[in-house]
Amino acid sequence: MTPTTVLACALWIILPVAVPLCVFSTFWLFLGLSLTAAAKVLGPWQAGAPDPRIPRPGPGEPAHRAYWSRQMWLDARSAAYSSMLAVRYRLEADWLRRIAKRLFQGRIVSNGLPGETWFTRSLRRLLAPGTVVGAVAGALLAALLTAVTLVVFGLLLGFVWLLAVTAAGALRAAERGWRTVRGIRMACPYPGCYRPFPLAVHRCPNCDAVHRELRPNRYGALWHVCACGQKLVTTSLTGRDRFTARCPHCDRHLPAAVGTTRVVHLPLIGGTSAGKTMLLAAMAAGLQAWSRRSRLTVEYASDDDRRAAVSVNQQLNQTGWALKTQGGQPRALMLRVGYGRRRRLLYLYDPMGESLREAGTVRMQQYLEHADGVILVADVLAEPGVRRALQGDDAERAGGARPADLGPLDTYQRLTGELSALTGRRRRIPMAAVVTKRDVLDRLSALPVPGARIDGWLTEIGLGSLVRGLEHDFRTVRYWAVSAYTATGTGALDSEQLRAAEPVLWVLARSGLRVGALAGGPPSGDAPGPRTETVRDRAGR
Repeated sequence: MTPTTVLACALWIILPVAVPLCVFSTFWLFLGLSLTAAAKVLGPWQAGAPDPRIPRPGPGEPAHRAYWSRQMWLDARSAAYSSMLAVRYRLEADWLRRIAKRLFQGRIVSNGLPGETWFTRSLRRLLAPGTVVGAVAGALLAALLTAVTLVVFGLLLGFVWLLAVTAAGALRAAERGWRTVRGIRMACPYPGCYRPFPLAVHRCPNCDAVHRELRPNRYGALWHVCACGQKLVTTSLTGRDRFTARCPHCDRHLPAAVGTTRVVHLPLIGGTSAGKTMLLAAMAAGLQAWSRRSRLTVEYASDDDRRAAVSVNQQLNQTGWALKTQGGQPRALMLRVGYGRRRRLLYLYDPMGESLREAGTVRMQQYLEHADGVILVADVLAEPGVRRALQGDDAERAGGARPADLGPLDTYQRLTGELSALTGRRRRIPMAAVVTKRDVLDRLSALPVPGARIDGWLTEIGLGSLVRGLEHDFRTVRYWAVSAYTATGTGALDSEQLRAAEPVLWVLARSGLRVGALAGGPPSGDAPGPRTETVRDRAGR
């Protein structure tokens, strides 16, 4: 008998059994088995049931990783492994070790059936090879189809992953671009910190967990899911500012607008008793006065800011003077200022006068790194040359005004060099020079009355070097003369409050807020004015 004949006989015995068994039974059996095994691994399918596949958040970020970032691939691998393992196990355990073995032995059950004959046992032995081939063929075809399905599924998962990564990157880029266009730079307003940061720390409103990475990333593109199950949106554009925010460096509370509104840092620089605190109170009152007669909107950024302003106003109402600034580096007074559709978060710093006595203490004023403008509080009564010109009643009036410990020229000289070192952009910073204690200056017979040009008046009384220094070191300078005393406390003059707010409005106008007309000059967006600007004094109004 030739091998070809033997092979033909074997095929005639095997194929009539294997083909129908594979086509009508084992292929579908193994295919359903593999898909069922894959589906069970992807479970549970009941809503709200615990899912052991998803790991709990780690000790770092208290949020679940996004499904597409890791778990999706683990599930796909588990589904592929489980489906193939189920096919292999059923083929080996049921078909090869149990069914095929008994058929080769000529029986169906372990002990045989009553009345069996040699013919029936021989017939079963003939069916055994076809059964084995049909089972193996059905398992292989089912595994092949499952593998193709899993490959297609993997490609779809890759497409989903690519979409999710692209969406997360696009959202982060959109928020970064939005902040860049609006000039939003986040920095801490608290003393001892003042550090900039790209992202605030947010707390979950449900469990108060600390989220340091609440932005589009591996924890989610549109939202993160906190360990407690709370959904947290990931961008300022979708309402992230609703959550409590804290500084990532010092862990102190930040106003809600810190990530959505451009911050304008504005320090008031002057010697001890130059009138900075009273001028700050007058500026806040002046902004409120402008809000009552224009489209300007002003509100305190937090309850702490409101309480601080109320405390200063109570002191002014009771005594007519503000207490000396204490406590080292200042905490910024934060105001939300708006005009039309534009908003600014204004940081007003009132440092101690002692912080300007030495270069080392000036360098410690880290908030100067972020300055968008500077208000030089000039108490000319503290200038030695001016004091020597005062005699009799003038000297007595000047002494009653509590002159500062440093004259404006000394204050400026201590500031300007360190400001250049701290910011590296001194010439681009607008400088508002505000002469304080105007109510006293108007009553001194030995000095000329401040006229329409405050810079000319400063030169006339012997402070020309201050004017020249300001105009040399800063590209844009503007001058005011203000009586903070008559703009604060009981019986404050509305006109003087409006005047006191003009330096702040001028700096805000330089930042793009359209309030230039309120500051006594051209609105922002108009052609730039001269290098040295002045403001009309009381007599010129």
